[in-house]
Amino acid sequence: MTQQQVPVPVQLRAEGLRGLCGGSVHLPGDPAYDMARSPWNLHMSDFPAAVAYPAFPDEVSDVLRAAAAAGLGVAVQGTGHGAPPLQGRLTDAVLLRTSAMTELAIDPDRRIVRAGAGVLWGDLALTAGRHGLAGLHPSSPDVGVAGYTLGGGIGWYARRFGLQCNRVTAVELVLADGTFVRATDDQDMDLFWALRGGAAPLGVVTALEFQLFPLDTVVAGFLAWDATAVERVLPAWAGWCADAPEEATTSFRLLDVPALDPIPRELHGRRLAVIDGAVLGGDAFAVDVLAPLRALAPEFDTVARVPAETLVRLHLDPEGPTPAYATSTLVSGLPDAAIAAVIAAAGPRSGTRLAAAELRQLGGTLSRPDPDGGALNALDGAFLALGLGLGGGEDPAAQRDDAARFLAALEPWATGGHYLPMLDDRTDTRKAFPPGVHARLSAIRRSVDPRGLFLAPHPAT
Repeated sequence: MTQQQVPVPVQLRAEGLRGLCGGSVHLPGDPAYDMARSPWNLHMSDFPAAVAYPAFPDEVSDVLRAAAAAGLGVAVQGTGHGAPPLQGRLTDAVLLRTSAMTELAIDPDRRIVRAGAGVLWGDLALTAGRHGLAGLHPSSPDVGVAGYTLGGGIGWYARRFGLQCNRVTAVELVLADGTFVRATDDQDMDLFWALRGGAAPLGVVTALEFQLFPLDTVVAGFLAWDATAVERVLPAWAGWCADAPEEATTSFRLLDVPALDPIPRELHGRRLAVIDGAVLGGDAFAVDVLAPLRALAPEFDTVARVPAETLVRLHLDPEGPTPAYATSTLVSGLPDAAIAAVIAAAGPRSGTRLAAAELRQLGGTLSRPDPDGGALNALDGAFLALGLGLGGGEDPAAQRDDAARFLAALEPWATGGHYLPMLDDRTDTRKAFPPGVHARLSAIRRSVDPRGLFLAPHPAT
């Protein structure tokens, strides 16, 4: 069946890749092809000309040269969390998966980690935790380190330490012509700048090195109310955010609670208003910071001092392959009218089919351009609004409609900017970068990939 999805001429051209990567190349009709082509996001169903699993940079070079010789494009994925913008575009391309590159080494004295492109954040968080260190990790353990990091990276310490991409000290990658490069702040500087948050594929990243922080424990957890309390909880949280110290990074969600083992059974299946996040600093400081939120009398309060490595599961994001849809926008603030619009679009009487309507607290260090940062060195917004559909129980089209309704409600306060890693629909990258940054990125992309070998998830002209 899969052979019929890929035109015969393309199949014949892809035969030139057979046998590469020690045999870890799968073509249409091969026994492992269907499993190999399937990404984390199960809404995706593409049929690439071949799927390759290189384990070393020289194997990456072999794949790129063979693909170019066969007239095929190349799409690079680790886990496939960010696969949706490529939907329907892989028929004439090799899907290059980086999941076999699992090197992970930590230098605790320098607080630097070296991670292969296939390393997942759950593994890195656990390993770093053994040294009393933490990275600026995401809200899910099975997100890939490379994709999250190079896309930007908004973590639980972001308002204090900024974007994860700007903690990178070195990127190793193979360029379109098969050349291996190590980019740093004093070697291939333009490429190093562009890789950190630039969104366009500039090569196949094989390893990253980046800074860790001396955090063994953190005050973190969630406060939860029934969703019917949103009219008093959301305005209070929005007001609290205006004066919150940079040591606090939180999010607000209207959330359908999944039936997962780590979650108390009494929460399963309920629609809740949830504030979760972390506060850096001492216990007394955290108590003072959180006091206004606790004064709202949450039904559940799990906030406590916990090992920093556990924060990758704080957000209760799904683990393992899942049908999902995400779309987002940056907003300048949450005045009373914006709060009312959110409640109307996603509150308990809205009939929304979204698994979560989320507002992530930005500001602090995230709002100040990092003088040593890369292409993405700040975020233009006080909040990131995210509409998330999950699972196969709801109609994907209905979830998309409700996500669009949620973001449309906030359109009067949208900054016009986008954070591309949380955007499954293709968009023009000129909406994500200032004109000068976008022009520089485009020039660098053309210089390292003049023939356009790599498929860009989002248009990057």
